[in-house]
Amino acid sequence: MKKELLIASALTASFGLAGVAEAATASFAGNVRNGVTGSDLDDTTTASHSATQQASLTFSVSETTDAGTKMSTGFNIMDENASDVGASSASGLTLTFTDGSTLALIEAGNAATGRIAAVPGASGEQGITGVASSANAAPGAITWGSSSDNVGFTYTSAADAMGVEGLTFGISAAVGDDGDASASSNAETSYSVGATYVTTTGDSTVTIGGGFIQAGDSNTTTVNDKADVMMVSATAVTGDLTLGVGYGAGSRVNQDATEVDGASIMTLGASYVSGDMTLSVGMMDSEAKDGAAGSDGTNTDTLESVSGSVDYAVASGVTATIGYTDVSAANEGVSVPGNSGSAWYIGANISF
Repeated sequence: MKKELLIASALTASFGLAGVAEAATASFAGNVRNGVTGSDLDDTTTASHSATQQASLTFSVSETTDAGTKMSTGFNIMDENASDVGASSASGLTLTFTDGSTLALIEAGNAATGRIAAVPGASGEQGITGVASSANAAPGAITWGSSSDNVGFTYTSAADAMGVEGLTFGISAAVGDDGDASASSNAETSYSVGATYVTTTGDSTVTIGGGFIQAGDSNTTTVNDKADVMMVSATAVTGDLTLGVGYGAGSRVNQDATEVDGASIMTLGASYVSGDMTLSVGMMDSEAKDGAAGSDGTNTDTLESVSGSVDYAVASGVTATIGYTDVSAANEGVSVPGNSGSAWYIGANISF
């Protein structure tokens, strides 16, 4: 539960200027997650397990002008057990207008990612950690190609945009100034457009969302753009049952200037709520070809996973979770046992 705070102008007062600046309204929220996770990789006969402890704490700050425009921002103190104190901990600035539309400034150049429908998936901290640090270029989410500089904006329309009931759209752009390079890759000028449409059919509420991102690359030796990707997803909610499907495709350049071509990813998921219990399942199937800067990949990396979880609301703000995931990974067309196998998680999350 969020606690309401009043942020006093302490610094102003310390300089003898108390009363010059007004206080803004703020709230904070966070969570503490504790549990045990284990894995059984295909390249070993011995399973392993370890404790996992994570925490987050986020502050949100907002104020409304006399004209009715809300100005909001925020910052993180802790994010999943990593200290966020510093320049990177601050959020961008968002203006919410009286008609319900918003304008996000700074860290806001990917309109498409905010407009997709959320496909259900398993919860929990289980996973094969070696996949993320491996050379496997296959996408792990339909938003995998999201790239933009922090100097940008996203305009999001109010609901029922352009007189179409259930339609919301977003438009964004960002301008990078990282200079040319040959060993790394960063987004230069980027554009993104996305839209969400919500409708009802019978007893079901259907949400369809998607968009594209196009971003230039700061690297002078790469062939691909930093990102040239599309994404689309849909969900259907009927009572306590939610079904979803997502798809993404395109090409990009990774941070280390690796070229990624012919990437595609399909996700499927379902969740069912029964009283205090939520059962979720999800699957992912993706592939991509990667190569050195200036060249196309010749062999395919693949990544497949099937996951399931059970969440139980023990008390207000307290959720117990049991999760399981099975992963199969291949690099350059060859199976990688060290990045394949099964993982599980048992733990609890306390949020406030």
